[in-house]
Amino acid sequence: MRTNQFRCSVHAKRATDVFSSPTDLATKLRAVRYIIDPVTLSVVYLAARMQKPLLIEGPPGCGKTELAYAVAVAANVNVERLQCYVGITEDKAIGKFDEALQKLFLETQSEHLEQDWVEVRRRLHTLDFFAEGPLLRALRYPDRPCVLLIDELDKVDQEFEALLLEILSAWQVTVPKLGTIAATTVPFVVLSSNEERRLGDPLRRRCFYLRFEYPTVERETEILSVRSGSDSPRLRGQLAGLAHALRGWNMEKPPSIAEMLDLARALEILGTEEISHEQRDLLLPLLAKTEADRKRLLLRSGFEGLVADSKRYRDELTSRVGPGKVGPGRVAIPVAEAVA
Repeated sequence: MRTNQFRCSVHAKRATDVFSSPTDLATKLRAVRYIIDPVTLSVVYLAARMQKPLLIEGPPGCGKTELAYAVAVAANVNVERLQCYVGITEDKAIGKFDEALQKLFLETQSEHLEQDWVEVRRRLHTLDFFAEGPLLRALRYPDRPCVLLIDELDKVDQEFEALLLEILSAWQVTVPKLGTIAATTVPFVVLSSNEERRLGDPLRRRCFYLRFEYPTVERETEILSVRSGSDSPRLRGQLAGLAHALRGWNMEKPPSIAEMLDLARALEILGTEEISHEQRDLLLPLLAKTEADRKRLLLRSGFEGLVADSKRYRDELTSRVGPGKVGPGRVAIPVAEAVA
């Protein structure tokens, strides 16, 4: 009987309720400055429609996390985020009984313990005394589904990964002494991985899959034009070229899109319209985030080469699409990845 009730409930309230069609989804994402390519748009819409988790893999800082936030803003729903890390426990993810609250309840019910102990014990192990974690909260939104973001899943071990399988397939969670809690609404689930380890096939089997990479120079120029305050197409092109050069330089910590936006903002504050190698020491704290990368950028010839490459990439882009313009691939630009 519980299974039938669960199916009826989740059929009535699902993530796709807020998107009437792929076109509607694209329009709402564009309204929050997330321009999505047709393939990714279809995958996102189908994941919502079919109640399938979405697994996104790619290097750090390429925009995986931001897709979840873009969908949430477009749908006007909340995000429940589970940030994964080495050693994370079931208590952090699902929740645990609040022992202090249970003790306080026992103290207030002391006069009824003998005659009503069975009922008191039953009440102690209900949701009234359970501090819910993000996984359980995501299943219990009463009216509209939330977006559940399980971020950097590759940081946890296979045992914790297996913990997610019940939620991602049956939309329920089982807790000792509490029982099985079925979903009230089915969340839109985004799982991200930086590929520090390979995720298991049982989890992959339950998901739709997307691969994100760092943007091209053209794409990042478009991102900067939408998200930065720079009015200079030449500077935006050079920043995108510098990002491309740095990511191809085998850095320990390549710059993310968000870090390039920070750099654009810094240059705007300083009134800089073109990056030169004389600015190396000024830009070093914004570009090098490890000691090894800092030492490499301190090499004069190395930094001068990066600046020269940034100008070359900018000029190549300008010659292809014209000054201040974006090429024909502009509709394939997930702009919101800029703030991941």
